[in-house]
Amino acid sequence: MDNLENAQTTQPAYHLRATVVLVGMMGSGKTAIGRAMAMKLGVPYVDSDAEIEAAANATIAEIFARSGEPFFRNREAEVIARLLQSDPCVLSTGGGAYLAERNRAAISKHGVAVWLDADLDLLWERVQHKDTRPLLRTPDPRKTLGEIFKDRAPIYQMADLRVEAKPEFSIDEMTVEVLRVLATRADVLEPVT
Repeated sequence: MDNLENAQTTQPAYHLRATVVLVGMMGSGKTAIGRAMAMKLGVPYVDSDAEIEAAANATIAEIFARSGEPFFRNREAEVIARLLQSDPCVLSTGGGAYLAERNRAAISKHGVAVWLDADLDLLWERVQHKDTRPLLRTPDPRKTLGEIFKDRAPIYQMADLRVEAKPEFSIDEMTVEVLRVLATRADVLEPVT
């Protein structure tokens, strides 16, 4: 644990052998934790949604509105497959990415899925004031979030690893916890000797 807590040195204490794909609900912390992990491991951080937006020259919400969710999900699968073929990195995915069997299969083959498991109250606290969530543009976004959570949780449970997101954790504390769990997989994260 000491090596993980002190991982902000210039020389990473661990070598990433496979891409870590952060999965989970919107608001679970995939972006913040992904960035912090990548920095601590000295590897690139990639956000699949940002890659899609850059390729389409449009926001996710605009893509949903213009072309629909099926079109978006196809682009998302293409981007994830491409990113999994590159050097190991920390990859954050959109909340719905892991629902597609083809994405789960690609992640399983070329990386490791880590579910950031945040409860519904924490998720709502984090997303309620954001206007960037197209799926929550409903008359009752809290209820919608709960329905999405109920539908998706059984699929997120299929992830290779699970890390509980606790409200009291800072970004750094959550990052250390994810790295601690990853360190149980020598095929993914090996200590630098």
